Amino acid sequence: MTTTTHILGYPRIGEKRELKFTLEKYWRGEIGQSELKQLGSELRNRNWNVQADANLSFATAGDFAWYDHVLTTTLLLGHVPKRHAGGSEEEKAFPDLDTLFRVGRGQSQTQIQSQKQPTCCGGKHGSESAQDGAAASDMTKWFNTNYHYIVPEFSKDDSFDVSWPQLFDEVNEAIQAGHKVKPVLLGPLSYLYLGKEVEEGFDRLSLLPRLLTAYQAILAKLSKLGVEWVQIDEPILALELDNQWVDSFKLAYQVIQGDVKLLLTTYFDSVTDTLDKIVDLPINGLHIDLAAAPQQLDEVVNKLPEDWVLSAGAINGRNVWRADLAAQLELLQPVKDKLGDKLWIASSCSLLHSPVDLELEETLSEEVKSWFAFAKQKVTEVSLLGAALDGDQNAILACETYSQPIVARKSATHVNKPQVQARINTITKALAERTAPYAERAAHQSEVLGLPLLPTTTVGSFPQTGEIRVQRSAYRTGKLSEAEYNTALKGHIADAVKRQEALDLDVLVHGEAERNDMVEYFAENLAGFQTTKFGWVQSYGSRCVKPAIVVADIEREKPMTVEWSTYAQSLTSKQMKGMLTGPVTILCWTFPREDISRKEITNQLAFALRDEVSDLQDAGINIIQIDEPAIREGLPLKKRDHAEYLEWAVDAFKISAASAKPETQIHTHMCYSEFNEIIDSVAALDADVITIETSRSNMELLKAFEEFNYPNAIGPGVYDIHSPNIPSEEWIVDLLKKAAEKIPAERLWANPDCGLKTRNWVETEAALTNLVSATKALRKEWESAEA
Repeated sequence: MTTTTHILGYPRIGEKRELKFTLEKYWRGEIGQSELKQLGSELRNRNWNVQADANLSFATAGDFAWYDHVLTTTLLLGHVPKRHAGGSEEEKAFPDLDTLFRVGRGQSQTQIQSQKQPTCCGGKHGSESAQDGAAASDMTKWFNTNYHYIVPEFSKDDSFDVSWPQLFDEVNEAIQAGHKVKPVLLGPLSYLYLGKEVEEGFDRLSLLPRLLTAYQAILAKLSKLGVEWVQIDEPILALELDNQWVDSFKLAYQVIQGDVKLLLTTYFDSVTDTLDKIVDLPINGLHIDLAAAPQQLDEVVNKLPEDWVLSAGAINGRNVWRADLAAQLELLQPVKDKLGDKLWIASSCSLLHSPVDLELEETLSEEVKSWFAFAKQKVTEVSLLGAALDGDQNAILACETYSQPIVARKSATHVNKPQVQARINTITKALAERTAPYAERAAHQSEVLGLPLLPTTTVGSFPQTGEIRVQRSAYRTGKLSEAEYNTALKGHIADAVKRQEALDLDVLVHGEAERNDMVEYFAENLAGFQTTKFGWVQSYGSRCVKPAIVVADIEREKPMTVEWSTYAQSLTSKQMKGMLTGPVTILCWTFPREDISRKEITNQLAFALRDEVSDLQDAGINIIQIDEPAIREGLPLKKRDHAEYLEWAVDAFKISAASAKPETQIHTHMCYSEFNEIIDSVAALDADVITIETSRSNMELLKAFEEFNYPNAIGPGVYDIHSPNIPSEEWIVDLLKKAAEKIPAERLWANPDCGLKTRNWVETEAALTNLVSATKALRKEWESAEA
């Protein structure tokens, strides 16, 4: 009755982001493909050895991706967009690694690669055209994670041919290295669902029969390689699916069954909605995510077909916390008693979403380190829990010992702070309300701020130059003292203010030279967070992020932004905008605690920001922006859970802003969000001004605000900061006129669509010059018409 143990996937970036740096060398032409492939082989073998050393039953193969696993599936299926397929018939039939990079990054004929850049929120991105070249495919969030995938594109004449050997090569590589291999494959329904139609008049689900033929061929090839089990991922089963999608699963799995055993893998939420359909499928086992939805366990066990295995995703693959193995053992022992060797133990989802190795974090205190488990440690947790369920007394004792630090945290007063909890208990609806309605506030603000019609501003950040990065690195390594570093930062702020005054912008910003990241900066300045040195996770391609970790109740011990904003205000007579990141966005872009709710964490953040708003306005900062780009991406996967989330998310923003006096103008920024389904919640934020992305959509996004009759002021982004293209004055005038057809001119602002951190100063000043000129021309035209 030995328990089978496995993981759903392992990080591919390497312990110190080796894949990132090697990819970027290859893209720059500094190394050849053979050197790149050698690094990939080294990483894969290292990952398989971690699993073997922990005595897992399987080594998972097919989880390695050069850019993104959905894009890898696209090439596996021979489903390359025509603009990237290459000129020769051989290139079209046999795509190579450069084909993959063209789809993910885009490429121009002049070798200026149109790599898509992330938005500040890392949300959905449109394709960015390359001059005389091919645009990269769209990229969007992988469910409710901070990972991005390349969106498959579907046309009615698409065909699918197994023409990309990576999966089979890597399975064979693992077998030759002596591992018992379990390949992972994105399932056919999820692959279709996660894509988009690129031509009108057809439904991509109609492609399913053709797609299944390719899946039959893939599974047959894996069977010939000696594979017994295939992990076939169908994460869409955790969504609220239309009947046509749910009903298609039976046909699909009837067609592809036979050559190997199939473990149908789901994650990120419960599958109880579709469980009755799932148990009728001709498969051999089911994986469920017990970290995201532990409540589904009993129903799944009761309905599980007698001959199926149940893979219990007991170890959270999406967070950094050490598992309470003693509690998991208690939960799963009755299931083990019932199912015997048909119970498998696994990570909840791929460990792609976890940092790689906690052992590298030498600067963490022993106590804090004892709370965490990164990917390598989670592999050991899976193995240890499996051995304990088999009755290994040493493993049972080890589980109890291992759990002690997590159990001890629950009563630690430096983790659960009475003063913070007492403040949370004071929350009432009234606490989240401004002292005056918008119409009254707008009148106060008009008098105090003295802004013209169609005010101009930017979203917050200015170019993070090489000089800034060098100085930040020197400060962190001790080569620059704090005083020297602060002097350097003030120089960059003064430069940004001077440039903005020369441009004649109406509302200025200090440029955020002191901030490495819009969330990490606040995590470093709030009590209750822990940052790491090597806690990197992949966002997409070579892009990695290093989320901070919420380790205790959060409180603000001192002002975080006041010094920088007031210094910038002292340099100009124009209005200076204070810049804060909102509570929901800080929550979404960090690793949260697992012992309290996301709502409670967000409320703690809201109080800290509320205090910062008070201090900013008391210091003479009359305009304060609280960015919330992640408010939509924080939505639960199931629509029935949206209302509850949106209620507390909106309340948290309002708590953070409600200390503002009527004459203090509160802005918020949301970029690359689809607002239609949450427009009432966006309005409920009651920000005086909201800035949004609208340039890519040619102001189409404003329809949501027009149809809803959005009551407050709006700054529609009039140019795309993620493109190096400089918008013409005429282009901006045209967009603003379109905006004025939907939103009254007296409630319009003019601004870029996002922060300017990733641009250089030449591009920034050229674009803003045209923005200001266009706005002045329109202002004159509208004022003349009114007169």
